[in-house]
Amino acid sequence: MERLLQYALTGLSAGSLYALVALGIVLIYRSTRVLNFAHGDIATLATFVSFSLLTQHYPFVLALGASLLVGAGVGIGFYFGVLVPAQRRGANLLGMVILTLGLALILQGVVVYVWGAEPVSLPFPISDTKTYKVGAVIVSQLAIATIAAGVVGSALLYLLVQRTRLGLAMRATSENVMAAQTLGIPTRVVLGVSWGVASGLGVVAGVFLAPVLLLDPFFMLDPFLKGFAAAVLGGLNSLPGAVLGGLLLGVAESLAGAYLTIQFKNTLAFLIIIVVLLLRPEGLLGREFRERV
Repeated sequence: MERLLQYALTGLSAGSLYALVALGIVLIYRSTRVLNFAHGDIATLATFVSFSLLTQHYPFVLALGASLLVGAGVGIGFYFGVLVPAQRRGANLLGMVILTLGLALILQGVVVYVWGAEPVSLPFPISDTKTYKVGAVIVSQLAIATIAAGVVGSALLYLLVQRTRLGLAMRATSENVMAAQTLGIPTRVVLGVSWGVASGLGVVAGVFLAPVLLLDPFFMLDPFLKGFAAAVLGGLNSLPGAVLGGLLLGVAESLAGAYLTIQFKNTLAFLIIIVVLLLRPEGLLGREFRERV
């Protein structure tokens, strides 16, 4: 039982970051019906900004804030600078997804050009070796901070979406863009904010994942795929589903690696995608998307 609790806690630590990645994916999908395949690369670029500042001994809070601004700026800039003009020229959803793939390749090139392709270690101020014993479970300082980051990020997004006028506008826009425009909601601005917030969530995940992974131009590829699997598991149009999917996937991975094989742990996310799409295509908490034509 002690081992089970230990592995479950480890899974919750990873799952909280998968949940943040999944929340960003779902937030954009709910708003624009676009799957953003540059989500992980935006986080990678912003995490390297943190790396540059931390190696120059700037405070962690300043480095994290700068990363969030860079990530949000890239997301908002891409929406207004690329997607909006493409929509005006009649681009369909597939075309916009291809544009996100193009952004991903551009960002990868920028990271390689500026920081190089060699893996580096992020000088993180929170230790992954200092541990605390809580009952029969041992938890590291970094694991506590990781779970806290996931909880705070999810809570702030909930407050934004459910308790503010901007969140009301975001919900209205995601339900029916034309009706929201009729009510006087500046839907372009709202969608741009959604892209910025979603990118910021991915940045937080990237910054807290970097201490346990070597930082390279592709280090967010695997977390992005896990976040995408979590979004599919919970439901691509459900924000609570994204959180649930991330936590379930993190715990399932940890238990699979402990009690089965480590190789199976790395393929579990993709098996989950296949099973969920076959049995419940809308996800655990999602609902079937219907559009009035």
